[in-house]
Parts: sequence; structure tokens; C-alpha cells
Amino acid sequence: MSASASDSVPAHVAIIMDGNGRWAKKQKMPRTFGHQAGRETVREVMTLSAQLGVSVLSLFAFSTENWRRPRHEVGVLMHLMLKTIAEEVETMVEKGIRFRMLGNRLGLPAELVAAIERAEDLTRACETMQVVLALNYSGRWAITETAKTLAKAVKRGELEIESIDEQAFAAARPIADLPAVDLLIRSSGEMRLSNFYLWEMAYAELYFTDTLWPDFAEADFKQALAVYATRERRFGALTQRG
Repeated sequence: MSASASDSVPAHVAIIMDGNGRWAKKQKMPRTFGHQAGRETVREVMTLSAQLGVSVLSLFAFSTENWRRPRHEVGVLMHLMLKTIAEEVETMVEKGIRFRMLGNRLGLPAELVAAIERAEDLTRACETMQVVLALNYSGRWAITETAKTLAKAVKRGELEIESIDEQAFAAARPIADLPAVDLLIRSSGEMRLSNFYLWEMAYAELYFTDTLWPDFAEADFKQALAVYATRERRFGALTQRG
């Protein structure tokens, strides 16, 4: 449960940025054109989140399943992420935004990993907001990695099986200090989690919009937050309304 569960602004916003390919198709352009257009939306949402008081913004950029896409499209995505991180890191430092990557770094291009590590190092002391890029990530991967961490601790004699509870599991996750997700936003009309933050979204509010990601503007983001503010978050308990 996040510390801001009763606040009107969610502490942790997670976004599945969907619809780049369909947006490009509507423009009669290649799918890669849509991914390039989606970069501008990322910049706008990141800036807005910092201005509105969001503490953590998680962006689902590339799942472990996305490797099944055409090789050329995957290559363009990797290049765009490399370029975006390299271009935005100085701005993040200036704005006090900490950059973090969540996912499996094995198999990623060496240049991209180097850019990620540089951005993480340069922004480590930033405290205004965190931007978490979920890259080569899946919720099942994260749960599996957590299980491995706990199993190794038991094998080393550092942990008793009987002491493994929700708190122990949460503390063993990749980037264990991230708070639970308060609000999930998914663009393009799809209504599923797509293997994203399966543990962290146990009590997240879900917001789906038909807007394609490159068209997702300030008004769309504020509308999602406005809807969130109307939700009554009970976390399994009763309220005055019963």
C-alpha cells in the first residue's frame, strides 16, 4: 500500500504505452514512425508527472515477449531507447529526476546498457521524482527472480523457509524499494495487464483509454489523474459507505 493512498495524486503511476504501431498505420507510415512519435509523449508525461507531484513514473517500454517482433522493429526500438536516454539524462539531472531501469540486462545491446548505467549513475542522487524504465521486463520474470533470491538465501542458511512472508518476498524483488503501483494507465483501448507489475499492482486503480500513445496529451494524463481522485481505495477494508 502506498503512503499516498488517500491523496488525490497517485504516488506511483505506471503506464503501458500502447498504440504506436496503429498510430503509424493511420498515418500510412511504417510502425517504427509511431515509436519515434511516442518519444515526444514520454517527454511530456515525464515533465507533467514531476510538476503534478507524482513520486514514481514507471514506463513499460519493452517486454520479454517483444523480442518476437520483427528484427528491424526491435532494432529501431533499441536505438530509440539509447538515443532518448542519452539525450534526456542531462535534463533529468537538472530537474532532479532519478532514472532507473527494471528488467533483465542480459541480451540488451552493450551500448544501450552502457547508456542506462551512465544515466543511473548521473541521476542517483536526484530526489524530485523517479522514472523507472521497464525494459526486457515481465512480471513473471520479476517474480521468478525474487523466488531465486529467496531460495539462494535459504540455501546459504540466511533465511528460514517459515519466515518467508509477503514482506520478505517484497524485500527480495528487483528494485525492492519501489512502492506499490497506485494507478495503471494503458493507452490504445487494450484492457489487460500484459504481464506488467503483477506483484506491485495488487491494489492498483486501472485506467484504460482509447487514445493511441503518440496522441496521449496533457489533457489525457490529467483526465486519468482526475478519475483516480474519484476512486475510493479500500484495500480490502470497509468504508463509511460500507
